[in-house]
Amino acid sequence: MVLEATMICVDNSEWMRNGDYSPNRFQAQADAVNLICGSKTQSNPENTVGVMTMAGKGVRVLTTPTSDLGKLLGCLHGLEIGGEMNLGAAIQVAQLALKHRQNKNQRQRIIVFAGSPVNHDKKALEAIGRKLKKNSVALDVVNFGEEEDSKPEKLEALVSAVNNNDSSHIVHVPSGSDALSDVLLSTPVFTGDGEGGSGFAAAAAAAAAGGVSGFDFGVDPNLDPELALALRISMEEERARQEAAAKRAAEEASGQDKGQEQSSSQHATMAESTTVANTEADTQTNDRMDDENALLLQALAMSMNDSDHSITVRDTDMSDAAAANQDLQLALQLSVQESENESSSQTDMNNLLGDQAFMSSILSQLPGVDPNDPAVRDLLASLQNQAEEKDADGSSPAQEDQK
Repeated sequence: MVLEATMICVDNSEWMRNGDYSPNRFQAQADAVNLICGSKTQSNPENTVGVMTMAGKGVRVLTTPTSDLGKLLGCLHGLEIGGEMNLGAAIQVAQLALKHRQNKNQRQRIIVFAGSPVNHDKKALEAIGRKLKKNSVALDVVNFGEEEDSKPEKLEALVSAVNNNDSSHIVHVPSGSDALSDVLLSTPVFTGDGEGGSGFAAAAAAAAAGGVSGFDFGVDPNLDPELALALRISMEEERARQEAAAKRAAEEASGQDKGQEQSSSQHATMAESTTVANTEADTQTNDRMDDENALLLQALAMSMNDSDHSITVRDTDMSDAAAANQDLQLALQLSVQESENESSSQTDMNNLLGDQAFMSSILSQLPGVDPNDPAVRDLLASLQNQAEEKDADGSSPAQEDQK
């Protein structure tokens, strides 16, 4: 790999506003500058690149030779466009910046983007070229934009005056559909003077050619294995990220579909359960009303039966009471009759016992009994007295009842 220090001269004149290069001349030039900066810094870690402008109020160095790619890519942002290009002064300032490089072992190279007319004559440019050749400074010129009759000749004379062992190059880029950076990929300005150029340049050239090299990602692992490995790992990570994103999107979509189906099924189930519940409630209400009506009718029937039964029972009780009263009357009559019979029989008995002549005749008929015996007479007298007392007692209640 070539150890080199490079200064890139950017054209920021008024002609850079034209749109014959997409999107405009200045933006196309900035893309090409960024691509060259990346190629130079990636080809060798000790390579340095600096950027400067050639128009405006004067020639200005944006950044001195450095290996910081981020600093190089950011120096063109917000750059003002205006004025005319001063090619001679820009080349001399670039040579001075390379002269004060830190590593003196680096080769010196200046890359000029010329997109506007060249105001210097041919002899002045040849003199600048000879001075660069004397100081071992190589020069690459990118001619684009304005197509004057004398411009290509002046630039070619400048390059031929600097060229030493085919170390300097000139590229003419016509306006058209191809981007400026795409055209530079296959030129020595981009690939460099080494055998086959750097791995970054080879990868970019293969990518621009559509990957016709046959290697993965258009990079030959033999030339730059680290770049090929980094590209492969980056591609695998990107593929895994895309697959994870697609899977997540599919899961979210399926989850939404399931949620909608579940919600619809839940709504349907709730509607069915509500309908069934309403139907059951109506059925239970009707059954309850039917049961209540049946119970009411049964209660009315029972009340009617109870009333009839009570009437019957009452009638039965009255008849029974009447029958019982008749029995009672009959019993009373019988008892009265019995009492009358008893009283009459008792009266008769008393009368019989009180009749001494009858008793004497009865006793005289008994064997071993003497009617004239004083003891027998006393007994008969006592019986007569008892009969009289009973008659007196029986007659008093009868009189009381009559009263």
